Amino acid sequence: MAARRVVVGLRAVNSVRVRFCPFETNVESTREFLHHISSKKARSSNFNCVVTTDVRHDGSEPMVDIMFVGEYQSLSEGFHATELDAHLKARLK
Repeated sequence: MAARRVVVGLRAVNSVRVRFCPFETNVESTREFLHHISSKKARSSNFNCVVTTDVRHDGSEPMVDIMFVGEYQSLSEGFHATELDAHLKARLK
């Protein structure tokens, strides 16, 4: 099976905060999202974007908080990548 190619650009993003418990079973998409936004290519699209990672061992739900340019905020608890995809597509229309 061919690897998925993911293109991530952070031009319209001021900050991203990712929180998760790595020992839970539902954090795969959160960790994958964090991996993609932490890549050198994504980070080079906006050097001013602050990415904060909060790793906890308390069994909490994964959470992604994105602050867009223009003070628009997107908060997703129980994060799943497909939810963020749908939200971003709606925002970019």
